[in-house]
Amino acid sequence: MALIKSISGIRGTIGGKPGNTLSPLDVVKFTAAYGTWLLQQNNGKKVVVGRDGRISGEMVQRLVVSTLIALGLDVIDVGLTTTPTVEMAVEFEHAAGGIILTASHNPKEWNALKLLNGKGEFINSEDGAAVLKMAEDESFTFATVDKLGAYSQNTTALQQHIDAIINFPLVDVAAIKKANLKIVADAINSTGAIALPLLLKALGVTDITVLNEEVNGKFAHNPEPLPQHLMQLCNEVNRQNANLGIAVDPDVDRLCFVCEDGTLFGEEYTLVAIADYVLQNKKGNTVSNMSSTRALKDITVKHGGQYYPSAVGEVNVVNRMKEVNAVIGGEGNGGIIVPDLHYGRDALIGIALFLTHLVKSNKSIKQLRGTYPDYFISKNKIELEQGFNARSIFDKIQTKYKNNPVNTEDGLKIEFEKDWVHLRTSNTEPIIRIYAESNFETTANNIARKIMQDIRENM
Repeated sequence: MALIKSISGIRGTIGGKPGNTLSPLDVVKFTAAYGTWLLQQNNGKKVVVGRDGRISGEMVQRLVVSTLIALGLDVIDVGLTTTPTVEMAVEFEHAAGGIILTASHNPKEWNALKLLNGKGEFINSEDGAAVLKMAEDESFTFATVDKLGAYSQNTTALQQHIDAIINFPLVDVAAIKKANLKIVADAINSTGAIALPLLLKALGVTDITVLNEEVNGKFAHNPEPLPQHLMQLCNEVNRQNANLGIAVDPDVDRLCFVCEDGTLFGEEYTLVAIADYVLQNKKGNTVSNMSSTRALKDITVKHGGQYYPSAVGEVNVVNRMKEVNAVIGGEGNGGIIVPDLHYGRDALIGIALFLTHLVKSNKSIKQLRGTYPDYFISKNKIELEQGFNARSIFDKIQTKYKNNPVNTEDGLKIEFEKDWVHLRTSNTEPIIRIYAESNFETTANNIARKIMQDIRENM
């Protein structure tokens, strides 16, 4: 059982002792700290709260809502929805901030509080540190009975979000409708089961099959949209002779596609394909985190733009995008950020742009994938004991490979001529992630295995 405090929010497992898990006491404490921080910003008293379909979601939401009201904040509850919808709802409502209750791709026993500022963006590391300090010191004061906050519901936030996507200039609803697509989607027993059919129908798609459509948080498979977890979707696309398959994570901010023959388009190539379409219509720069495929750099250069890497984490990607005025960006895990809509990973706008790109290309999804460079990323992880010092391991490995180009901005990235390996501790789990990329799958796997051996020898 675990409780992880980071710029990605407060994330932990349900059940267990306070301080070691995301217990009710911890939910109240961190919510109270965040609410106090919001009040100090003097941007109003409205806070948007929404959640994914996790088993613990309703329980955690009640704690969060009651705590915010007890501080004197006015809660706007958008209910079961997606992470990007909550982000946009903060702007729709001109709220001071928002809280998303989701542990994203983590298994069902996890939940989290993801904290937003008044722009509907994740709070930065400085503000996050201030919230954590308030929680540690319990430096918050609750309102008197005459100054308690109010509670209201917004049942139209998701529709507002979809309307904004339908009206986005690069989304061509008529072209998508004309293509008469047959689509299978895996909603992984969470809010994708609500959002995906609404979006696809609004885009003119009528032949839709949704797998794992009951919103009960009892995930039918590991909720991270990785190849080994998507066999049901791949098989169903093939069985139905569908044009493509779509998979999202429980809070619908990550996205990947399945080709018409049941093979995977490639999680890393979600951003590559969408960036290709955006750059065809709007020249500019791109950003992805340094664990993402270099194919994005290739596509960006092809369109006359410049590619910039960032540290892993949505906050870091967004900051770099703003610095370089990027027109598209995201993360290789299928996280798409379209700044002209909002600065947040958003699978829904990703789907709309991808489908527009696909139908305008006059290609099948398999043929479209064939137009992009072939790189292979080997994604691995090693679990850590709580409190383990990963930095000392990275220092020893950096010394071993001191003759290679390295980047220590985010963990340790080592270059091997045209190949690379990136190792870093996760913001959301007690693990070291090891990603290696090469033109050849066996080479990428061999690089990753060698570095994992180095890590184990230094643990």
